[in-house]
Amino acid sequence: MNAEQQLIDSGLRAWKFNADRIETFFHALSADQLQQEVALGRNRLLYLWGHLAAANDALFPLLGIGPRLHPELDAMFIANPDRAVPSTLSHSELEGAWREIHGALWSAFSGWTAAEWVQKHTAVSDEDFLREPHRNRYTVMLSRNTHMAYHFGQVILATPRT
Repeated sequence: MNAEQQLIDSGLRAWKFNADRIETFFHALSADQLQQEVALGRNRLLYLWGHLAAANDALFPLLGIGPRLHPELDAMFIANPDRAVPSTLSHSELEGAWREIHGALWSAFSGWTAAEWVQKHTAVSDEDFLREPHRNRYTVMLSRNTHMAYHFGQVILATPRT
């Protein structure tokens, strides 16, 4: 395995690690536990899980994979703060959306070559990409992985109550 492949492999392992631990954490919670706030007056666990799912769903068009799988998540978890719009998803529906999003992302990610990883993402123009080649698919994935890790750090601060 050459250096490029090792870097990509490391990034993908970190992505899979974070996505899996988030899924494991939220899968174990009850519907009541999902209503718990991370801290008094702060986001509920449900909101953070939905926010992560919606943010990662936005990767499909950004990375040129295809259309979003669950654009309906935006109103509940991106465009509005927690509780501004009622969540209409059950625990199992949100878990299903999470699994669908991450399964499709993993399928795309694990099939890309190093050359495909360093292609520009769709939010950068050809001219800007020539000046800033770091605005590529790989750095987007790394950034979104950091986003997942940040919010996972928040959710583990909340001790789920039964």
